[in-house]
Amino acid sequence: MPRQPLIGVTTYLTRARWGAAWDLPAALLPASYAQHVQRAGGLAVQLPPDDPAAAGDIVRRLDGLVLAGGEDLDPGLYGERPHPRAGAPVPERDAWELALLDAALERGVPVLGICRGMQLMNVHAGGTLCQHLPDEVGHTDHNPVVGAFTDHLVKPVPDTRLGRLLPEPCDVATHHHQSVSRLGDGLVATAYAEDGTVEALERPGDGTFALGVQWHPEARDDLRLTRALVEAAAAG
Repeated sequence: MPRQPLIGVTTYLTRARWGAAWDLPAALLPASYAQHVQRAGGLAVQLPPDDPAAAGDIVRRLDGLVLAGGEDLDPGLYGERPHPRAGAPVPERDAWELALLDAALERGVPVLGICRGMQLMNVHAGGTLCQHLPDEVGHTDHNPVVGAFTDHLVKPVPDTRLGRLLPEPCDVATHHHQSVSRLGDGLVATAYAEDGTVEALERPGDGTFALGVQWHPEARDDLRLTRALVEAAAAG
């Protein structure tokens, strides 16, 4: 039986309630992330925030990395002050995931960024974010119902990694109020929403699988992107 690649998935760091009375700080992740990795043929392990200095040791033990969705990034990371509608940042998570991404790119470990994860990839590369997308596009279709995923159409760019994985326009699960503004160095946009919002980006040219999508593939049954990550991890 072929060896299953080990895929690390980053987690939230937040307060959570469960059971009869527990109400504590928690590192948590919707189960759909791990289930998507498992269904795509990988082994999933959660990566709660840690000392950024430990990121290299962690990544050396991984075959692939998923940067999960979640809270807004600290706008100070890209030189801006918080928008009134921006969420409270989680500095421990920001620092940890930037260090994981840095180590993964340095070692050529395949990366899939999901929603916040894509935005983190852009900021890591020196790009900026639109802190409240309705200000830019004039509607709330990317996040019409807080706490629920809805679908909208994205159009992949041909002759890109994403365009080969998703060759036709498709509906995707969306839930975000921020987006890529200025692309980071070395990145290209590889899918767009109908209103022009960047919906995917990648780092072309060096053979490394480094792909970010603004939507949530784990919220739907389409395994193409996660399977591509797992296959790249297995090949490495």
